[in-house]
Amino acid sequence: MTRHTHRIAIAPSGFKESLSAARVAEAIATGVRRVIPDADLDLIPLVDGGEGTAEALALAGGGRLVPVTATGPVGDPVASHFALLGGGTTPGPLTAVVEMAAVAGLALVPPDRRHPGATTTYGVGELIRAALDAGARRILVGCGDSGTSDGGAGALQALGARLTDRHGRELRPGGGALHELEHIEPSGLDPRLADAELLVACNPYNVLCGKRGVARVFGPQKGATPAEVELLSAGLERLAAVLTRDLAPASGATALDLRTAPGTGASGGLGAGLASVGARLLPRYDVLLDGLDLDARLARADFVITAEGALDHQTVRGKIPAEVARRAQAAGVPVLVLAGTIGPGAQDVRAVGVDAYSAILPAPMTLVEAIGRSGEFLADASERAMRIMALGTRLAPVAPLAA
Repeated sequence: MTRHTHRIAIAPSGFKESLSAARVAEAIATGVRRVIPDADLDLIPLVDGGEGTAEALALAGGGRLVPVTATGPVGDPVASHFALLGGGTTPGPLTAVVEMAAVAGLALVPPDRRHPGATTTYGVGELIRAALDAGARRILVGCGDSGTSDGGAGALQALGARLTDRHGRELRPGGGALHELEHIEPSGLDPRLADAELLVACNPYNVLCGKRGVARVFGPQKGATPAEVELLSAGLERLAAVLTRDLAPASGATALDLRTAPGTGASGGLGAGLASVGARLLPRYDVLLDGLDLDARLARADFVITAEGALDHQTVRGKIPAEVARRAQAAGVPVLVLAGTIGPGAQDVRAVGVDAYSAILPAPMTLVEAIGRSGEFLADASERAMRIMALGTRLAPVAPLAA
């Protein structure tokens, strides 16, 4: 009789500032093969719009990366890139993928300069202009892993808008200056934007303002003190009002509530800034997973392993393991999550289809060591999980309790 070969789908995200999604998938596969050498493994590295998105979509779509030197989040030049897809014999307009993390990501902000009131998305606007220069007329902006909280003000300035205070002076970079915003002059905006399709792949759970506004949710992670969080929140409220009055009417975006519409808070409010010049805010997985045939591949598996750097209360709010689990649950396929760390609220993932989860760290250690050895720890954790699963299949059925 033919023995069944285990079919395992490995569909992780990357580990921020450590491993790409592809390297995470390979590390997990290494651990699985130590226990089941002949397993039929389907590696499906996934991106959420953050680090590695442009490269991943270029590889998946037969595109290429275009190097660009642009303004980084703290104002210094950084080596960045965008991806070009299509063109040549491919039907449709030339598409560019602008990964905001590649020019304004948290990884580009030195630890001693993590002040979201001062960091800028100016480089994102520069990448969009570079993509337009390259002939792209369809531009997909991936949001995630940002080190900014300026509501996209910097990107708008790089695209030609003038943001001024009540004295007519150009606003200084960063979200900390937004409460001084008085007027936005749109006449200098790059005219090519009117003929381009601008799409923003974002987490729809992230909104610009209110109790769950992006400054309150993510500001502390980016280095903001409680007082700075309130200043940033007030600034983003002011930005939404001025964008709605001065910029949105020129682009026809007046129907969108820039304060609370899904995705407006993406990447420190970049979603709102770009929406005000006509960008469409789209649920990121509807865009980024297109072409992967993910549902069918998960359904063919006996079980699924996914992973992310931190499993906590935010995971269920649009992170990759939650998306994978939701799709796998629909197909009746069990899911294991491996995580760098497990924080408060991790248990909530069971509600979206996760059957089990485990941390990969074998002992307490410094963050630097954990990041440097994450591939090794992932492989070892995968091996441990597979051995426990193998043991479970060999246990005799448990007798029912006596009445």
